[in-house]
Amino acid sequence: MAFNFKNEEDVRLYLKNIYTEYRFGCDSEKDANACHLLGDYMESISGDFEKAGEIYKANCDERNWARSCAKYGGYLGVGRGCEQNMNEAFKYIKKGCELGDGIGCVRAGILASSPKHKLMDSRADQVALGMSMLSKGCYEHNKEEGCFYLSGIYLGGLKGEVEPNLKEAYKLSIKSCEAGNPYACANLSQMHARGDGAEKSESLAEAFRERSRVLHRELKKAQKQIEFGQGIQV
Repeated sequence: MAFNFKNEEDVRLYLKNIYTEYRFGCDSEKDANACHLLGDYMESISGDFEKAGEIYKANCDERNWARSCAKYGGYLGVGRGCEQNMNEAFKYIKKGCELGDGIGCVRAGILASSPKHKLMDSRADQVALGMSMLSKGCYEHNKEEGCFYLSGIYLGGLKGEVEPNLKEAYKLSIKSCEAGNPYACANLSQMHARGDGAEKSESLAEAFRERSRVLHRELKKAQKQIEFGQGIQV
């Protein structure tokens, strides 16, 4: 059946059909992907965060679905549809990473390397684990956010925990810049301008500066399109 997505009744019927499909796939066939999609439906279409969280949690606990683990951990981290609990959040996001979810690796890495949260008995072990997960998100899953956060740690270091490593910061910033992060490109421009961990070169500094400007403009344009789209009721 073809649906006309400009017709309100067709949209309602389509959403009802996919809900039925996801519900059957999850409840009757015990399909982990269907369960995760059902959670996404409850989150995005129904706006029922409590139910979505319950689905993600069950899908993680019972079927070890990586994305559901990381999603439920994210809910716990901000208290969405549940009580906020940072230690439980870290446990679930970390599990998502261990099961192969790249976004989970980045989120868990950010949490562990932040001084705001005590998630392990040893701060040194916690930071080392956080950096390891950021590296995994960057290199194994090609998540540029992981590259960028890890480059930031190496740029400034962490007092008493991690010494600055400008060459490593440069390598990670290159990867992040190439993936479209304007802030990473700006950092590269500064490194070349000062000769910090890279060749001192005004021409390279200007090239990365211009790349950063272009990416900033593209991000602003994309953000305006998203804001416009959010005003459309479907």
